[in-house]
Amino acid sequence: MSTTLPTGFEVRLRADVERADGGDLLVGGSPLRALRLTPRAQALLDGDLLRVRDRAGGLVARRLLDGNLADPVLHGPGLDAGLLTVVVPVRDRPEQLGRALAALAPLTTIVVDDASHDPAAVARVAAAHGATLVALPANVGPAGARNAGLARVRTPYVAFVDSDVTVDAATLRRLARHFEDPAVVLAGPRITGRARSARPRWFERYDEQASSLSLGTRACAVRPGAAVGWLPSACLVARTDAIRPGFDAAMRVGEDVDLVWRTVAAGGVVRYDPDEVAAHDVRPGMGGWLGRKFVYGTGGAPLAARHGDRIAPAVLSLPMAAAAAALLARRRWSAPVVAAGLAAGLVSVERSLPVTGGRHRLAAVLVARGFGWAVRQESALLLRHWWPLTALTLPASRTARRMVATALVVDAVVARVEHPGAPYALVARRLDDLAYGAGLWAGAVRARSPRALLPRRPRSARVAGPK
Repeated sequence: MSTTLPTGFEVRLRADVERADGGDLLVGGSPLRALRLTPRAQALLDGDLLRVRDRAGGLVARRLLDGNLADPVLHGPGLDAGLLTVVVPVRDRPEQLGRALAALAPLTTIVVDDASHDPAAVARVAAAHGATLVALPANVGPAGARNAGLARVRTPYVAFVDSDVTVDAATLRRLARHFEDPAVVLAGPRITGRARSARPRWFERYDEQASSLSLGTRACAVRPGAAVGWLPSACLVARTDAIRPGFDAAMRVGEDVDLVWRTVAAGGVVRYDPDEVAAHDVRPGMGGWLGRKFVYGTGGAPLAARHGDRIAPAVLSLPMAAAAAALLARRRWSAPVVAAGLAAGLVSVERSLPVTGGRHRLAAVLVARGFGWAVRQESALLLRHWWPLTALTLPASRTARRMVATALVVDAVVARVEHPGAPYALVARRLDDLAYGAGLWAGAVRARSPRALLPRRPRSARVAGPK
């Protein structure tokens, strides 16, 4: 996989990147890192924009992109339609399939019928939209169905679109502009919920604003530990040859996370582009809505078996973990514990930063961010990942009750910031957490392993030298 970028490729520094020491020290990214630019590298920047003109510029741009210090600047209408084939796995749901195929015209489409109960209905819809039909004699699951379609793709690029997703051809073609970067193997859009009911119920209206598949509005180079750590397979574009043979067919859930992490481990780049949007049909029944979240949770244990602590539900240093727990507890001893944790964090961050006149201020800003993230993560552990344990401790522990009460306030603030238009968020998020957490524990019990439940410490601080 190429590590440099082609001539003419443009990247722009992210707005949330701190520039210190006259602009040659960049601090930010995801995971957090510090990068000091040499005078030559700094001269390549025109304000926040870098346009690749030679190999040296390509290497600097690559470092910025890989560190999530910059985002690609993409131009043009996108990939030629003749270079992209769409694979649509389906089991029954002919009405949804018809909507999906209508939106994808005029792209070449392959419909993989994963042993539908009414295969004739699926065949009629595929034929009406000019799609190639691959009928499987036995149900193999979405991963196996996608692989069956992938085996028949002859174009250099492939898109996977689930039958309950609506995304137009123009969006997929624009998304494929990321392949102008020769290292990019996979790219995915932001996926929003769409209620199809004539009179959507309250949880459907909530899911339209806060879908489990929506990964936010921040573009990202996707990898474990980054702000966006995975992409849903409901809608993806990929380099055909780079991802063959495809998904792990043994996985009925979590196969998308596994594919992304295997791609990254092999040296490929995966990009999340929230400017491009696909719509995922919200499940109309409460049982189906919560059941799917339970299923998502069960994927934790198989992913832990394959990828170890990359699936950890939280990443916490010891000082930040202690400080966040003390804040949630709101006891007499909380203030000194918080102060001690922040002080330890400040010393650690200052030591990791390159020498700079603004090091103390910058370290304080970074520690404050880290503390806020630690409080948020521990709140999620109490309410979502560890809620069965939390429920057991509540009757006997006043401190546990205080921590849960504080966590509920923190979670309400997070919900308000991330999904300001989502109705019934307080109720819907609790049900979401209960269903997902139950699935996570069920998967762990089934696998006889707690690995998917255990937090991990952060990797060593990333401080890059001159480039």
